[in-house]
Amino acid sequence: MKKLFFSIVFFIVTVFQINAQSLSPFYDCGTSNGNLSQVKDKVKKNLKDAGFYVTGGYFVGGNKKWYVLTVSSKNLQSICLKVKDKGLFAANLRVGFIVNNDKVTITALNPKYMFAGYFRNEYDKYKSSLSQLSSKFLSAIKSINGKLVSFGGSLELSKLKKYHYMMGMPYFDDYIELKEFSSFEKAVSTITNNLKNNKSHTRLVYKLEYKNSKKAVIGVGLLDKEKGAQHFLPIIGYKHLAAMPYEIVIYGNKAYMLHGRFRFAMYWPELSMSQFSKIMSTPGDIEDIMESLTE
Repeated sequence: MKKLFFSIVFFIVTVFQINAQSLSPFYDCGTSNGNLSQVKDKVKKNLKDAGFYVTGGYFVGGNKKWYVLTVSSKNLQSICLKVKDKGLFAANLRVGFIVNNDKVTITALNPKYMFAGYFRNEYDKYKSSLSQLSSKFLSAIKSINGKLVSFGGSLELSKLKKYHYMMGMPYFDDYIELKEFSSFEKAVSTITNNLKNNKSHTRLVYKLEYKNSKKAVIGVGLLDKEKGAQHFLPIIGYKHLAAMPYEIVIYGNKAYMLHGRFRFAMYWPELSMSQFSKIMSTPGDIEDIMESLTE
């Protein structure tokens, strides 16, 4: 009877610990000697060897000291396409580079954090494959400097799956419909051409298009000095630069973006409401910028 009692207690504690698992949005992956090009090439090679390929990259906000590299894999995209509700928001993983003279600090998005926040109830359905993808991604980056230290606050896995910052704030599925087009092809061409023409001080970072299923995800660099990343990152924490670029997804003939008050809160979970108030206009500014890309 005593053995049975302790077995039950052990089981309950184990389940509680699993359910109470906390995740941070980012990792500090150490500082490397050398210039940005040299460090970036090492990261690219390691990620390629781990089964990922580069989808894009850009200087965040136009700042030559902030660079983000975006990568993906066929396996990751396959899962994203299967997720029922806008899974393509999670189709790209991101590595940040912060330049300081002849040294470069590497940061990385925590894939599990993003997967849990974006896939929500479907996270467990693909948990095994997602864990493998996450491990390969992080191991490839960790091998550069031998460092992988979480930062940026933390959220319990169970809360992350249904995340919203506070009462009255949006959830993941309160995403914004930017525009309904006449066709999928028209949606992709309009947004892509506007980005290539640098409309509203933006740039095309990546585009993943799936013509057969009429789905696409486009990475948007926000370069406007007064409304873009150059403005808001120094206020709320530029070390989180691997939260960029911002995404637009196209499903059928409609284009969508994540609500800024959800997306910023999710990637900066440790910030107080008073700190967020300093970028109060930013979610609306970004929505205006994204809408301009659909015209």
